[in-house]
Amino acid sequence: MKGSLIILSFFATGLLLGVFRWFPNALLDYNISFYVLCALMFSVGISIGNDPNSFRQFRSLNPRLIFLPLMTILGTYLGIAAVSFFVKNRSLTDCLAVGSGFGYYSLSSILITQYKGVELGTIALLSNIIREVMTLLFAPWMVKYFGKLAPISAGGATTMDTTFPVIVRSSGKDYAIVSIYQGFIVDFTVPFLVTFFCSFK
Repeated sequence: MKGSLIILSFFATGLLLGVFRWFPNALLDYNISFYVLCALMFSVGISIGNDPNSFRQFRSLNPRLIFLPLMTILGTYLGIAAVSFFVKNRSLTDCLAVGSGFGYYSLSSILITQYKGVELGTIALLSNIIREVMTLLFAPWMVKYFGKLAPISAGGATTMDTTFPVIVRSSGKDYAIVSIYQGFIVDFTVPFLVTFFCSFK
């Protein structure tokens, strides 16, 4: 929990720097977040590759984990269908479009804004940020009460980037490859599923 709070505090600090324009625009022009993410993934790759047990542990995992991304998508949609009954003035397909971001707020919110307008795009942005932040904050708690796959499923499309370090620390290195696989597959589905549900009037 402490590690998640530290990560969230960095996010909050960055948010404040951006809101009050205290961060040099010259650095933003170079897309610094992309390079930081690359450096993070590089260091995690070294850590996994340096552990001779990583791939052996992955092979020992249940082969049914190949269906984890599908279960994540279906579970998300079941939750959305239940919540949609309490959401006024929004159709089920609008709600499904928002949920189809699976935490990938930058892409999904842009697509939804283009198809459905700024209001729903903003809802998508907030919804997917909340999903990511909740995974960052509660990953250790999820592992304790629901098992090591819980934060991977909760992280959705973010499990191969922003939530990856927290998942590895909470679930263990043997689930690192599962996390990357889940993130890659779910990430790939986002533009197709969001566009599909946005096509309904």
